[in-house]
Amino acid sequence: MTSAPDACRFLALGDSYTIGEGVNAHDRWPQKIVHALRREGLRVDDPQIIAVTGWTTDELAAGMRAVCLKPPYDLVSLCIGVNNQYRGRDVGGYREEFAALLERAVHLAGERPRQVMVVSIPDWGVTRFAREQERDRTAIARQIDVYNAVGRDETLRAGAHWADITGLSRACGDDDDMLASDGLHPSAAQYAVWNQRLLPLARTLLRQQRG
Repeated sequence: MTSAPDACRFLALGDSYTIGEGVNAHDRWPQKIVHALRREGLRVDDPQIIAVTGWTTDELAAGMRAVCLKPPYDLVSLCIGVNNQYRGRDVGGYREEFAALLERAVHLAGERPRQVMVVSIPDWGVTRFAREQERDRTAIARQIDVYNAVGRDETLRAGAHWADITGLSRACGDDDDMLASDGLHPSAAQYAVWNQRLLPLARTLLRQQRG
């Protein structure tokens, strides 16, 4: 674990997609970003991950209050909302709670919104789990798009970065290689696909902090 005084600090906030349900710790996308940047010579601490499978926006907020966070972080990522959609929660409530989380993320980034990277909600409706459970995949996609429109709107309003991986998740579909053993969550291979989009942005944001 990197611990040099001048190392970049990365805080990742979210749910199962950030904690990497069903994959090894080193295959989580935040960890893969850190490993890639270290290979490029950038000093980066191991990511501090505040995420639990199943968390909704209010549960993430409560989880953040329960741990010791020490800003400023050089990069803060936020990926939350799929469980709000899964539980059928009101989109208006999501907007309010998401905006509050985003405000908190900006604070944790030292009041620098440009150091916040919001990752869109992937579409679980394309997975083998959804197919086997005979879920309405068209309705799920439509609802995910609504939630993501809210997230993107609030992200841009705050001056943070929006990283859209939803299309990538849809392209991966229910391919066994792209899913964990539960047929629902992404595999390490799918996270590697996501990082084709997330890594360049993370690299830019962290390198600009080092001049």
